[in-house]
Amino acid sequence: MPTQAKAAVIDEITDRFQNSSAAVLTEYRGLTVAQLTQLRRSLGEGSSYAVVKNTLTKRAADSVGYSDLAPLLNGPTGIAFIQGDPVEAAKAIRDFAKANPMLVVKGGVVDGRTVDASEVTRLADVEPREVLLAKLAGAMKGNLTKAAGLFQAPLSQMARLAEALKEKKPAEAAAPEAPAAEAPASDDTAAADTTPETDTAAADAASDD
Repeated sequence: MPTQAKAAVIDEITDRFQNSSAAVLTEYRGLTVAQLTQLRRSLGEGSSYAVVKNTLTKRAADSVGYSDLAPLLNGPTGIAFIQGDPVEAAKAIRDFAKANPMLVVKGGVVDGRTVDASEVTRLADVEPREVLLAKLAGAMKGNLTKAAGLFQAPLSQMARLAEALKEKKPAEAAAPEAPAAEAPASDDTAAADTTPETDTAAADAASDD
């Protein structure tokens, strides 16, 4: 391949690495063209599957910081460049490999991090995004319900108290004012009040004598 053509291929692979959410390296030995076409379609819109030359791919991987992929670039290599959700693409590759055992996953790159074959498999086992969001929403709803239950009782008590106070104010305004209590007598007044009674009792006693 002429040098200029090689440079163009390296640039294309480099661009795909940079603009993909994930890239899964596979060995496709023994797969037919029809099977590879089926694999491409299963990856979803925007994603692609390309048969690559290992030497050129190593240079492209080095240029974007994926030198760790070098040991995986041996034998017939095809790369699934993923656009969109890597989990869904990993599931598609896993399911295809189950039906077509000649496809062997070597490893790849997910969100800028190199991963091995086992990590790609674990990624395929992750529940879909919609399911995870539904579980998260359910957990949040449950916690909010518990929180509302904690606040419900004191809030209702406050509401009843406020209503009682509201009803009490008109009742107090309509009721007549109570007469002021008489001031207690002073010591001198008390003595004056009791003196005649004492004198009368003494006079009565004298008359009895």
